[in-house]
Amino acid sequence: MSEQTPGTEIAANADQVRQAKPVAVRKGMWSQGTGDTSGYSGIVRTLPSPTAAQQPFGSYFDELHDRLVALIPDALVQVVVDRGELTFYVAREKLAEVIQTLRDDAFLRFEFCPSVSGVHYPEDTGAEFHVVYHLQSMTHRRRLRVETTCPDSDPHVPSVVATYPAADWHERETWDMFGVIFDGHPHLTRILMPDDWVGHPQRKDYPLGGIPIEYKGTVVPPVDARRVYR
Repeated sequence: MSEQTPGTEIAANADQVRQAKPVAVRKGMWSQGTGDTSGYSGIVRTLPSPTAAQQPFGSYFDELHDRLVALIPDALVQVVVDRGELTFYVAREKLAEVIQTLRDDAFLRFEFCPSVSGVHYPEDTGAEFHVVYHLQSMTHRRRLRVETTCPDSDPHVPSVVATYPAADWHERETWDMFGVIFDGHPHLTRILMPDDWVGHPQRKDYPLGGIPIEYKGTVVPPVDARRVYR
């Protein structure tokens, strides 16, 4: 595109732009700072931050981007195209509006939300929790990923159950495993762990082992006490 119409620029607000820095540097296969029984404790992996794409994106991606921006000019924080997949990064304050527009607009028509999931990046200061929505358009045979973030100090994201009722259990699982609170959810309760469970087991800072087992009255030993590689 030779020129951008008003509102098509992505993330004009500099503090919303995700900087090109590693999301995390991890050591070992499964854990960070606790016993790693995988045998790969010497591995050091750098998880890069997604890089913003510039138009033209290719495929049908430009059409989706231009249509959404025309309907909601400040909808997008960033667009990422990686390995043939399109991701729209959206500020959580705009999430509910964007999700409903993606479903209801005839040109977009993403009728199906098969998955809502959480990710925990402790090193991503101010955006420690990511919530990812996978959308599919049956009408236009297209796929799209929408991602938003929230800080550990304020882990709130709007619920999309009013738009996609099937997201009900997915949001409950994300709350159960990561502690992300979905504002407006009709019944945000645990779905996998007991109601009185302390903590959220898929957070990176959750301990591996050493957790009391309620129905047996015993304790699972920490991983480094169970098996050691030398």
